[in-house]
Amino acid sequence: MAPTLLVPASASVDRTKQQPDEGVLRKRNEELEKQLKKAMEREEKMREELQRMWERLRVAEEAEERLCSQLGELEAEAVDQARSYRSNIMTLMDQLSAAQKLLQAASISVPTSSTSSLLLS
Repeated sequence: MAPTLLVPASASVDRTKQQPDEGVLRKRNEELEKQLKKAMEREEKMREELQRMWERLRVAEEAEERLCSQLGELEAEAVDQARSYRSNIMTLMDQLSAAQKLLQAASISVPTSSTSSLLLS
């Protein structure tokens, strides 16, 4: 036996009165289509903006990589220069020490830094 569906008496009222007018449906459909079109336009604009931002990010990353590379090269150059200057200072100190020893061996008095400052003033 198939199940039966009981319909209340109030439900048997004319359904045409409950359904919206065709003009109202068309108007609502047009509104929804306009909203959809606007949403699609916004989505396309956002997609284009995202693409532009992505390109800017790529350019910035490449610039950062170049700057890091240049910074590394400059640091290496600075270390080389510091080593060279240190080597020159050590050579000059050795020469000065040897000159002082020669002067002391020759019994010539060499003014110290405190004595030289008195002489200069």
